[in-house]
Amino acid sequence: MSLHNLCWLPAMELAALIRARKLSPVELTEALLARIERLNPTLNAFCAVTADVARQGAKIAEAAIMHGEPLGAVHGVPVSIKDVLFTRGIVTTGGSRIFADFVPEEDAIAVERLKAAGAVILGKTTTPEFGHKSLADSPLLGVTRNPWRSDRTPGGSSSGAGAAVAAGLGPLALGTDGGGSIRIPASFCGVYGFKPSFGRIPSGPGFPGWETFTVPAPMTRTVRDAALMLDVLAGPDDRDRHSLPAMAGSYLAACDEPIQGWSVAWSPDLGYAQVEPEVIRLTEEAAGVFEALGCRVETVATGWENPEETFATMAAAEMYANWGDRLPEWRDRMDRTLVRFLERGGGVTIGEYLRAARRRREFWLEAQGFLARFDLLLTPTVPVPPFAGDGSWPREIAGQKVSPLGWMAFTYPFNLTGQPAASIPVGFTHDGLPVGLQIVGRRHADRAVLAASAVLEAARPWASKRPPVD
Repeated sequence: MSLHNLCWLPAMELAALIRARKLSPVELTEALLARIERLNPTLNAFCAVTADVARQGAKIAEAAIMHGEPLGAVHGVPVSIKDVLFTRGIVTTGGSRIFADFVPEEDAIAVERLKAAGAVILGKTTTPEFGHKSLADSPLLGVTRNPWRSDRTPGGSSSGAGAAVAAGLGPLALGTDGGGSIRIPASFCGVYGFKPSFGRIPSGPGFPGWETFTVPAPMTRTVRDAALMLDVLAGPDDRDRHSLPAMAGSYLAACDEPIQGWSVAWSPDLGYAQVEPEVIRLTEEAAGVFEALGCRVETVATGWENPEETFATMAAAEMYANWGDRLPEWRDRMDRTLVRFLERGGGVTIGEYLRAARRRREFWLEAQGFLARFDLLLTPTVPVPPFAGDGSWPREIAGQKVSPLGWMAFTYPFNLTGQPAASIPVGFTHDGLPVGLQIVGRRHADRAVLAASAVLEAARPWASKRPPVD
């Protein structure tokens, strides 16, 4: 097998080849490091390539195989880590000049679990400053580019993770999702992103963030690779008081479960979003596939009010609580959008925050009551295809002016509710840009989202489609 083709194999297949001693972890790691060296100057997906760490990890993985030692689920398989997640002994900047030289003394729980399962750490992937926005630039790390078209954004805040997976720079990426930060780049980069239920993968230790919004999450080229990662990452840890008890059965096995007879809701706009016609066309076609697969698909009006103000108020206030004290010294060296975000958060009163928290509870009751009627909810992942990577975002969609979060109207609601949600590729626009469908499950129904994702992937596979970066 050519080294080029190695870079595109799913993690499931790579792990099996390594376990069977048909593929050397060292050979695989060298192939990926060479590809990263060639493509990263253009894409800027990695902010730190830990080549020495990766080579040492690959050698240790190979020695374990040769000595017949017990092997973890991703033994010898390379993975990238978003640069907001702590990595022991490896610089972790959070995309901020404040932490340009910061080296953590401990791993995030998710990183710790990947290492214990035998993964080889390739490096850290780019993020906007502290993951505060869903774009792909920061004053410290620069601009990350979309592999499908270098003048377009890959989305964020798991920007480098999405670009790396899409470009064949590693089969597995660990990112985070606080308002769409996995699902948006998954949609824009034509890969699979899975936001688990809040608490399914333990958070921390790490930079302070949106404690009740953000989850560590996998990004991969196939559904089963994400399920494989979830089998490694999920489960309780007392360091995270929000972490959930373990569920019976593997998430990988859930990908083989049938979905015939399920009741599926399709909403093209959640009742408030503006959406580009081409995005509606592609996602509506994909939603129709579920009917052909034996589900009952119903076009619905959710009746929900737009929760943007609730999310924006709570997110800004919490970001200010975390980083507002840095403004006097660092204002001129921070991302200007982060400064404005912190200033907004500093103006939120305790009464406004508590009212937003109450609205969040009310929104959850609306979402819970709605999904009591359905097994799944389908929406577009993002209302627009990938747009220009110049640091700005759409002010108009389908000819209508939109609010600042209007272009990500489908993702942040499910960070408010904590429900599992995935973005799955469903096609390309007329000019070759990827579009994703969002699959949302009931509370804690991660297995159902994976099952539905796997069925759609089998019906409309995408992993063989590759961006023009070779």
